[in-house]
Amino acid sequence: MSTVTWTENGTTRTARWHSENGTPPPGRIVVVDDRLTAAAALRFARGGTGMLWRGDFPNARQLVRAMDRRLPQRAGSFAEVRSARSQRATLLGKVLVSVEADHSLQLRRAPDIQAACEQAFGGLPGTLLSLRELLGALSAYQWQQKGIQIKALGTRVYPSYSVFAPTRSEYLDLVAQEPLPGKESPVVFDIGTGTGVLAAILAQRGAAEVVATDLNPRAVRCARDNLRRLGLSDRVQVLEADLWPCDRRADLVVCNPPWLPGTPVSALELGIYDASSAMLHRFLDGLPGHLTPRGEGWLILSDLAEHLGLRTRAELLDRISAAGLAVAGRRETTPRHRRATDSADPLHVHRSRERTILWRLTMSRA
Repeated sequence: MSTVTWTENGTTRTARWHSENGTPPPGRIVVVDDRLTAAAALRFARGGTGMLWRGDFPNARQLVRAMDRRLPQRAGSFAEVRSARSQRATLLGKVLVSVEADHSLQLRRAPDIQAACEQAFGGLPGTLLSLRELLGALSAYQWQQKGIQIKALGTRVYPSYSVFAPTRSEYLDLVAQEPLPGKESPVVFDIGTGTGVLAAILAQRGAAEVVATDLNPRAVRCARDNLRRLGLSDRVQVLEADLWPCDRRADLVVCNPPWLPGTPVSALELGIYDASSAMLHRFLDGLPGHLTPRGEGWLILSDLAEHLGLRTRAELLDRISAAGLAVAGRRETTPRHRRATDSADPLHVHRSRERTILWRLTMSRA
């Protein structure tokens, strides 16, 4: 783990540096408080200087918001928008806080962060990190405590830090409404289970057995916790695995892969970006070897990548065919998430045309 050094009140201090996405520590750190303006903070940030906050905690959040408002939002290509967001995150991430040895923040009106830090990071005593990263952990902890109501389940699931939260209900409804293939009690694989929400929906729908996998150890723990809460642990097995759980075949294999080709820069982005569409391609290529003769694969995929020019429909269909698969049907729906109607979003034109599609795939008979 990296360390970072700064001077405060004439004394040289050292602490561990923490960044979930591997951002290196700033080369220079200044100590700041409530007197710092957003304009001055941006000048520090643009110069690569970290700002260790020693003022009022709510004022630190307000400072970051004020900095954010001063940064323009420009429309453009997806690559340009994503690059601008990355630069914005880098600048706003220069506001730092210090977690003391007792897991406290020695700031006025600071919240109790110990439980959130332990849940997200396993604890961070004696550590400097970005305020935005800490706020992300606090927000995730609130989600974990409050949960997300899932209409298709009639109850809540509880996402963990860095595990993709099922806030987009339209893809859950697709899985809840599509008729199950073949026999009444199919064996199901849920690939990339995340919180375990799709595995839970399919178990409640009558699957005889569900085997759910995820490569992220946090997701595996999260899914197991959710399925235990739902009383489904005896029917759903959650494994840490890279896609396929075993050499067995299933009557139904469900996968909701990351929807956008691109390189993730954090654990949370693993649920959004798929470098070179590698997971999508590996899922399609491996699907025939894991289906029973009359089995189906359900690929749940947004077509946003098509509207952004990152992948064409023809490329997707060609990849399905090349894997020895055929499209037996599809069901699509209009997204209901907030960004779909946010005209201020730089990608609003593309998002307004987005559809979420459940592709029913079978082994080709040709």
